[in-house]
Amino acid sequence: MDISTLDFQQARIKLVLFKSRLRSVLYGVREPEDSLFVLRDNPLGQWLYNVVKPKYSDFPEVRTIEQTMQTLLETGRDLVRRYQRGQIEESRTGLEKVEQYAAQIETLLLQLEQSTRSVA
Repeated sequence: MDISTLDFQQARIKLVLFKSRLRSVLYGVREPEDSLFVLRDNPLGQWLYNVVKPKYSDFPEVRTIEQTMQTLLETGRDLVRRYQRGQIEESRTGLEKVEQYAAQIETLLLQLEQSTRSVA
């Protein structure tokens, strides 16, 4: 079964959801959940492992998405640690880096979507 446009839209929503949850933690609205920063437990990571990798693991975009996601999650975890140590402004300023990684993932998702369309 090929990955549909809806699958890619859901991935983009999961990316936005991650950023929203992280922002909520850094602004004191919610407590951090460890699963948010674990690649296999994160909703976007689950999408990658359950939907994409079974069929498209040999695509270079998939490997790069996985690596960039890991970096994104590590950055988010570091920002939460800073927040918890009282470095509130530093943690919130770090959201810019999260946005950069998210933009990279968005570009990679678009490339992967185009690559899978050309194969199908």
